[in-house]
Amino acid sequence: MTFKYPNAVLMIFCKAPLPGQVKTRLMPELTAEQAAKLHIELSQKTLQRAALSKLCPVQLWCTPSTDHEFFTEAKAVYPLLLKQQQGADLGERMHLAFCSALASYSHALLMGCDCPSMTEQDLEQALIDLNKDVEVVLAPAEDGGYVMIGLSQPHPELFEDMPWGTDRVLAQTRSRIERNKLRHHELNEQWDLDTPQDLQRYRLLQNK
Repeated sequence: MTFKYPNAVLMIFCKAPLPGQVKTRLMPELTAEQAAKLHIELSQKTLQRAALSKLCPVQLWCTPSTDHEFFTEAKAVYPLLLKQQQGADLGERMHLAFCSALASYSHALLMGCDCPSMTEQDLEQALIDLNKDVEVVLAPAEDGGYVMIGLSQPHPELFEDMPWGTDRVLAQTRSRIERNKLRHHELNEQWDLDTPQDLQRYRLLQNK
């Protein structure tokens, strides 16, 4: 396959859709099975958008292992590579994924699979920025976190001792970028699907 940005890679972090272990903040609004089904739907939309854009190679970083049928089926449908997440917490897993990707590519993007607002244009803008010598690209989220980060070399300081899952992640990341004098660019603000209110917003979008 020919890619527009063959020197970059998009890493998508994804949990296996195990009922009771994904989208738990949507329960009891949804049952554990419904939450898992929604996780599958969001993940498939993310993979479709990423893979069909043909912007760059795509890697699906899986947890707890790569052998869940959802992952093996995704690999059969989309041109992607399955990778195993490693590390004690989210920050370490993200940092180690960047170390792996940047050993083979000049630039790497990392995102989750629950951001319905992310577009192909957003992904391409991030790749354009990284190719222009920007050191960090961020896609900020309305909830005080971010939904995507792009790097051209590993920066462990952006991932260590971070209050993941809180509204302080974006502010602390910006502060560390500034402290380390890293050239950075922020994309349009996004939203991800975590709460019952987000679910309502998503369903309204689907019905348009």
